[in-house]
Amino acid sequence: MEMYLTALNQSKPWAVKMYDATGRYSSGFFWGNGYWMGSQVLCYNVENSTPFPLGFNVIKLLVQLPRHLHNDTQRVNVGICLPYNCTSEDVHILAESSLPQGVELLKVRSPHNRYNFWDDAVFWTLVGVSVFVFLMLVFGTAYDLYLDHTSSCDELTSYSVQDKVNGVHIEITLNNNALKENGHGPGQVVSGDQHSVIKVFCQKAPGILSRILLSFSVKMNLETICDSNVGADTIPTIHGLRSLSMVWVILGHTCIVAFKYSDNTAYRAVVEEEFLFQTISNGTFSVDTFFFISGLLVSFLYFRTIAKIDVTKLTRSTGVISNILQFLGLLGYRYCRLTVPYMYVLGVVQVCMKWFQHNSVFEPPTNDHENCPNYWWRNALYINTLFPVKDMCMLWSWYLADDTQFYVVGAVLLILATSHFRLSAVFLTTFLATSWCTTAYIAFTNKHMPGTDDPLALFDKIYDKPWTRLGPYLIGMCVGWLLYRTDCKIKMNKAAVVAGWILSTTCFLCLIYGLYKVELHPLLGAAYSSLSHTAWALGLAWIVVACSTGYGGYVNKLLSMSILYPFSRVTYCAYLVHPLIIRVVPMSMDSPFHLTKETVLLLFLGQLVASYILAFVVSLAFEAPVVSLLKILAPPKNEKPKNDDTDDRNCASFS
Repeated sequence: MEMYLTALNQSKPWAVKMYDATGRYSSGFFWGNGYWMGSQVLCYNVENSTPFPLGFNVIKLLVQLPRHLHNDTQRVNVGICLPYNCTSEDVHILAESSLPQGVELLKVRSPHNRYNFWDDAVFWTLVGVSVFVFLMLVFGTAYDLYLDHTSSCDELTSYSVQDKVNGVHIEITLNNNALKENGHGPGQVVSGDQHSVIKVFCQKAPGILSRILLSFSVKMNLETICDSNVGADTIPTIHGLRSLSMVWVILGHTCIVAFKYSDNTAYRAVVEEEFLFQTISNGTFSVDTFFFISGLLVSFLYFRTIAKIDVTKLTRSTGVISNILQFLGLLGYRYCRLTVPYMYVLGVVQVCMKWFQHNSVFEPPTNDHENCPNYWWRNALYINTLFPVKDMCMLWSWYLADDTQFYVVGAVLLILATSHFRLSAVFLTTFLATSWCTTAYIAFTNKHMPGTDDPLALFDKIYDKPWTRLGPYLIGMCVGWLLYRTDCKIKMNKAAVVAGWILSTTCFLCLIYGLYKVELHPLLGAAYSSLSHTAWALGLAWIVVACSTGYGGYVNKLLSMSILYPFSRVTYCAYLVHPLIIRVVPMSMDSPFHLTKETVLLLFLGQLVASYILAFVVSLAFEAPVVSLLKILAPPKNEKPKNDDTDDRNCASFS
């Protein structure tokens, strides 16, 4: 320190640069500037010309100005470039000896406990898994290309005929000789017009090892993700709703992080007063869209599946035993599909958050560096929302826990509905009413005021708890059953259609913008907290029903655009990785953002693109191969007899 101070008094360049790299008050304190960071990059860049190594320390202060100037205390982070020999205790003594009255030293972050990847067992586990998956992707893709290059129809015993009728794909295996007698070869059109196209393709049943290897084929999985066709068991409208909701989620999370790491945090209070900002502050409804979609697809696909196959033959049992095996099968499939990419991303988050905590000049927004090593098993069991939020690893994983818990409840209700439909309906109604009452009670007793309070204010009591978010999922299940039961054929007159769209649009606008500068009575506030999520799901229910039954018009065309299909199919991975992308930006900087509308917009667009690029990578490496492997392990389905009238159910309009 003596060498440094002497050189500074002599205006030696390296000492002046060290001083310049140290943060100090400049301006903007009353505009929310709590980051007087200086420059860590400059500090370590100067080290090449200093007679001793340097270290960049960050001290956290609590500043209280005289009351007539500023009523509230403000936390301030100050970066200090010092000789590396200065320990955190030394910095603490130096800082306290120079602090004026009204300033309290809270914490010192020292460069001496920097995190090293190479000493972390989790990092090496991730490396091992990544290398293994990478090799499987290479071998699987190479084998797929090899088969495409060497396969010959002369060597095969049958052909596969793909029939596209109104978008519904049907595969028929024909005898090789029969096709040859008619002069048909691979890729040739057997018959076709504007409604039906039949082509001949080579078909060869690969062995189990070949199928496992092909599960990792990037070519095959990418073609599946980017396929512009949808089958009869898919609702195209869902792709649009899912994709747009994911964009909405990323926008909201971008703003939350940008507000936290800015030198003008008071700007948030200004933009929150603007009418259009309600679009962002009420982005919490986007998660209700995901819950609604999950419930709808679970219900619709379940009823369609049991209409086509004999479940008792599949489980090789009847009665309660068959129901239990069916439940375990549903739960096991979902768990394997979701957990593999989930746990991999969780490991990446743990390593990255450790690096951010010890190496970045900013503190991470959550304590994942501590919580993930201690409580990762709660995530693996999807029960992390049943514990305090302060202990949660991957804060955004609360949705996965709730959705999985809803799936367990939904699976029980669906299995029960096959034999005791009315009893299942009673349970569903009871769960829905109980969720409303519970949410209203919690909101009222905690004096929660929607529209006035931060939407995340009661995160640990209302926002992430399954018993307060169940409504949209149950509404989705009801819509799924309705579409199955009516075969997507509901007749409505023009007046009903117009009324439906008006009510749905009004519902959405009221929920997003209706509380602008409105103060509710505590009872009304509790009722709004209780019913708003379900009301959002009811608005979505009309959109899905109208679009699936031919009354969607331009809305159906927009939500069913084939360009949205790939983005919809990687939504799960996009949800997993996007908060990590959002955090990487501020954690890698050595100075805060300066917020403007243009800055946030460009930041959002960049993070949106980066999130989806990484989502495609994770999906191709982990999600898609797991789905293919699960199909290999799945037992063969026994179809019901052809004279079963439920076998012919199909919603052709879905395609």
